[in-house]
Amino acid sequence: MKNFWKDHGLWVLFAAAVIAVALAVMSFLSTTSSPLANVAGVLSSPFRSAYTAVATWFNDKQNYYKDTTALEKENAELRQQIAKMEAQIRQAQDDSEENAFLRDLLGLQTQRRDFEFENARVTERSVSNWASSLTLDKGTNYDIAVNDCVVDATGNLVGIVSKVGYNWCTVLTVVDTSTSMGAQVFRTKDLGVAVGDFSLMEDGRLRMDYLPADCQLLGGDLVVTSGLGGYYPSGLVIGSVEEVQKDDSGASSYAVLMPEADLDSLTEVAVIKSFDIVS
Repeated sequence: MKNFWKDHGLWVLFAAAVIAVALAVMSFLSTTSSPLANVAGVLSSPFRSAYTAVATWFNDKQNYYKDTTALEKENAELRQQIAKMEAQIRQAQDDSEENAFLRDLLGLQTQRRDFEFENARVTERSVSNWASSLTLDKGTNYDIAVNDCVVDATGNLVGIVSKVGYNWCTVLTVVDTSTSMGAQVFRTKDLGVAVGDFSLMEDGRLRMDYLPADCQLLGGDLVVTSGLGGYYPSGLVIGSVEEVQKDDSGASSYAVLMPEADLDSLTEVAVIKSFDIVS
């Protein structure tokens, strides 16, 4: 026995120490978790971190999608509100322009009680090298007929109705090459014929032919419809004189006229459906 401790004493002490440490470690682990549970926890820790990261990313994306969807819906609602407000503003502008047109037309009606008017809206413009026309939103449903005169709110001649449908009509403007009507210089009373001209139409002008060779027209002189023949009412302002030239024969003169009606911006016009013929 004495020899045993002498020969193996250190190993016994070492073994006892290892056992004591092992028991201490196991005692510590037993107060927290079992060894297998602890090992499983260590091994699953990276996966838990990855899951947490993925879940956080997914939640962020989901929240972003919800926020984006809400913003898109809000923007769509705002766009609809803006569109409605713009429509209301346009309607208010249209109403204001129509009211101004009707006020001016009322003054014309007071001056020319023999005129029977029909208000109409310009729906289309057509201008080419050989034609200048407007389309209106009224026709035979309002007793509009071919050769009716069309004027703006102050009585300036716009053109003549050339075609009529049930709820539309086509108006050849005063600068159209097919236009031809008796005209008179308001100041001098010189008579002539107002006609459209190919070379002038592009510049929005027309001419007055068959003026006396010695006429004394001045720039700015007003030219009105003469009413001769009874086809068109008299006194409608066609335009103003810009220049006077002798024709090729030298026997007469012609005047270049600037239309008084603003043909490019008209939105409302009045059709003269009937008038008293002045002999």
